[in-house]
Amino acid sequence: QVQLVESGGGSVQAGGSLRLSCAASGYTLSNYCMGWFRQTPGKKREGVAIIDSDGSIHYADSVKGRFTISKDNAKNTLYLQMNSLKPEDSAMYYCAADSFPYCSGGYASEMDYWGHGTQVTVSS
Repeated sequence: QVQLVESGGGSVQAGGSLRLSCAASGYTLSNYCMGWFRQTPGKKREGVAIIDSDGSIHYADSVKGRFTISKDNAKNTLYLQMNSLKPEDSAMYYCAADSFPYCSGGYASEMDYWGHGTQVTVSS
């Protein structure tokens, strides 16, 4: 049974940093595509960053240069380092995993497993 457990969310002021973690069990993240998504009330879940099994990375334009996705295969853990946070980054952040090595488009609809989410709130 695949389980994804996020941690690291919280409240910070604009310009601050947070590091999200996603611990995976029942799933070998090195073999598959994984990603971070976020959602605010009333809006669709959007992709933030994707990392394929070969380490290829894709970011949403809104976070390029500020967020960094990475993974530790030995710890079976996915990370999202978020710097220079803005109020518009406030959202529930979700870790997600695919059943394939590569994500075709990084869309929420193609991901097969989800964590419960961790809240990030950035105040101005």
